[in-house]
Amino acid sequence: MKITTPDEALKVVESGHRVFIHTAAAAPQSLVQALGRRAMDVQNVETIHLHTEGPAPYSAPDLQGNIYSNSFFVGANVRPAVNEGYADYIPIFLSEVPKLLRSGGLPLDVALIHVSPPDSHGFCSLGVSVDASRAAADSAKVVVAQINKHMPRTHGHGLVHVSNIDFAVEHDEPLHEHTIPAASAVETAIGKHVAELVEDGATLQLGIGAIPDAVLAALKNHKNLGIHSEMFSDGVVDLVKSGVINGARKARQIGKVVGSFCIGSQKVYDFIDDNPSVEMLEASYVNDTAVIRRHPKVTAINSAIEVDLTGQVCADSIGPRIYSGVGGQMDFIRGAALSPGGKPIIALPSVTRRGESRISAMLKLGAGVVTTRAHVHYVVTENGVAYLYGKNLRQRAKALINVAHPDHREDLERAAHERFSSLEWRD
Repeated sequence: MKITTPDEALKVVESGHRVFIHTAAAAPQSLVQALGRRAMDVQNVETIHLHTEGPAPYSAPDLQGNIYSNSFFVGANVRPAVNEGYADYIPIFLSEVPKLLRSGGLPLDVALIHVSPPDSHGFCSLGVSVDASRAAADSAKVVVAQINKHMPRTHGHGLVHVSNIDFAVEHDEPLHEHTIPAASAVETAIGKHVAELVEDGATLQLGIGAIPDAVLAALKNHKNLGIHSEMFSDGVVDLVKSGVINGARKARQIGKVVGSFCIGSQKVYDFIDDNPSVEMLEASYVNDTAVIRRHPKVTAINSAIEVDLTGQVCADSIGPRIYSGVGGQMDFIRGAALSPGGKPIIALPSVTRRGESRISAMLKLGAGVVTTRAHVHYVVTENGVAYLYGKNLRQRAKALINVAHPDHREDLERAAHERFSSLEWRD
């Protein structure tokens, strides 16, 4: 392992190279900024990444022709570039990204990773993000690492020996923190409805945001919950410390919190640091439907941009404009459906900030279906729970209208009547 400066290390990037960038809060900013500077001297460099936090100079419009972003999941820092046409988006299940990288489907020239300092045995840790970053570090021709004392050392699949790092930059900086504002009345109501569906002994999958935190806040009286989730955030910490989350009923990694990456405040980063009760594992395992379904009562809680009256879920775009990505929603929705006593849940506010209904007669033109209507079981809004499993299209429409915002129900009923006008409604 050669210790050097960011600019010296990034000289390894040449024209035509494909460069992987570590995920979410693990995006190595000293290397990312050096990559932006390097871009002025190269052409047609492709960056591959999931959602990343912090500045993304590789998506800058003035560097078109030098460097561009090709992302598996679109974050806010590259969203304008994707929708303005000078960056790209790859729709893919999170569970399959490591396989794509390992198989050579997208060969990597360079991987930029962010690790903890080496331990006494020479092992660094990928810390807060193992996800597909483990596969990238294993398959790239050259590995460049930012070594940072603020990166937690986590147990699981994320250990990287210094002998597998070609160039290292020692640069200490706090990790990006994502703080969640206090839940609104709508989010609190959704959290309570979802919590009522969660049974004691359930294994939970949830994401980041006010709704997942509202769900967790409503679970304080539950017992023997477990976590097997592609990601987790601050909300799990207090429930672990109180004993509500103990993983006692899980089928695998019993007693452990299992995730693929985490993002939140320093609170959750401190919690996972050298914590043997937390395992950070590759997404090919965490998001594997065959693994998920073995746990009892998997309750998968995912969000959406809109849901149409037949149950189709759009979660990655607003019409044709890409907003996020496929991610692990389908991995867990299907895994939960196959789990004994499992419950796949889509939870969302009934209206947008502009007051538009998120329960729609039809998805917007150009919207992408992330979760098909055949996969959806529960749709939850602040107005209640719509159970769709085993229901026909008319029954689904009626159930969804009942959880839509009252201001939009009349229009939705009219649209449903027109769509199914030749048939009578049945309860």
